[in-house]
Amino acid sequence: MTSRPAIRALLIDLSGTIHVAAQPTSGSPRAIQRLRGSSIPFRFCSNASKESTNALRGKLAQMGIETRDGEVWTSVSAVHSALREKGVKRPLVLASESAAEECRRGIPDDPTLPYDSVVVAFAPAQFDYAALNAAFRVLMSEHRSQRGHSRLNCPLIATHRSRYIGDSDGALSLGPGPFVAALENASGRNAEIVGKPERRFFELVLNSLESETQGRDGVVAIIGDDVQSDLGGGAVDLGFWRVLVRSGKYREGDETREGVKQPDEICDSFASFVENFLGE
Repeated sequence: MTSRPAIRALLIDLSGTIHVAAQPTSGSPRAIQRLRGSSIPFRFCSNASKESTNALRGKLAQMGIETRDGEVWTSVSAVHSALREKGVKRPLVLASESAAEECRRGIPDDPTLPYDSVVVAFAPAQFDYAALNAAFRVLMSEHRSQRGHSRLNCPLIATHRSRYIGDSDGALSLGPGPFVAALENASGRNAEIVGKPERRFFELVLNSLESETQGRDGVVAIIGDDVQSDLGGGAVDLGFWRVLVRSGKYREGDETREGVKQPDEICDSFASFVENFLGE
């Protein structure tokens, strides 16, 4: 691997990198404190969609991980922006209560209107036949709420398509990706992914860093435990320095799988990366 270039800002994954379930990864709270004491601006970029952004911040605080306003960017907040841009009037949202509220913020839930879109977040309790079939019917314009209305071209919007996540017991569990793929396959529609690793998601985050990085030389680095969902796609297109950590969902050999663009750097943990980075 080539030597690390000058870095002007950091984008940091949360689940699997900073914490796993309700436990921080080793040394991550102190590493974040060290970053705050440096001159390097950073943002947390998360595909977490089991709860709202505010609920996620509360959970992080309970682990001793401090976040500040404007620092945490999630795929749930990206869904909200996408729905507003599309002028959606009544989305069917497969998400937890708090995540669904954030997705629909400012969009009144009018039961007299037909569902006109489907949103899939990470909602394990809702990934059953009845809920997925309801979403399928919305996409096919055959849901009971759509009877008597002209056929709708309903978009399928997903927070991300990760196939699996690292779970609290240390094993892997299904992510939302297989359920998104099932709806795509059945309906013939392609999902619009709004979280990582989409270029547009990263560009929104970079815009928030513009004033803090003005006049700074170097590249943006992104740190995560998933070589595809964290470090692929837009991260490659935008020329990020891509750092893979061996925590969370990481498994030996992930970086050399067929079709994967190898990371620029591999570290044992987020804390070890920060220690090396700030020690330079």
